[in-house]
Amino acid sequence: MAKEVSGLIKLQIKGGAANPAPPVGPALGSKGVNIMEFCKQFNARTQDKAGKVVPVVITVYSDKSFDFVLKTAPAASQIMEIGKFKKGSGEPNRSKIGSISWDQVRTIAEDKLPDLNCFTVDSAMSMVAGTARSMGVTVKGGEEPKSKN
Repeated sequence: MAKEVSGLIKLQIKGGAANPAPPVGPALGSKGVNIMEFCKQFNARTQDKAGKVVPVVITVYSDKSFDFVLKTAPAASQIMEIGKFKKGSGEPNRSKIGSISWDQVRTIAEDKLPDLNCFTVDSAMSMVAGTARSMGVTVKGGEEPKSKN
């Protein structure tokens, strides 16, 4: 018989750096999950992503056991990594912090495609480009995806 789900917890934690301190400890402790067990499993599965932000969805069951699913890094952090930016612009409509190419946008879109709510790489590219624009990053050069309206 299937276990009864008692809750879902969504967190963003740096890969290989989960510890019982906030935000992990209070979020898991309120659901009665063994915090150290989660930290050990998470750190073991994210050793290769050390230092990168990894979104995780934790499913907590009624018997206090848990499963978790790792997602791909947020588009904003991938854009900052590719463009070597420290942070996004405070006024993205007025001051731009830099630019990335459509080829770089395609790379991020192909990586994020399983976690996005779209079916084609072109629509994923337009989502990533929108994230870049909202950060104050312009997208230049190459081929812009063709939208079918």
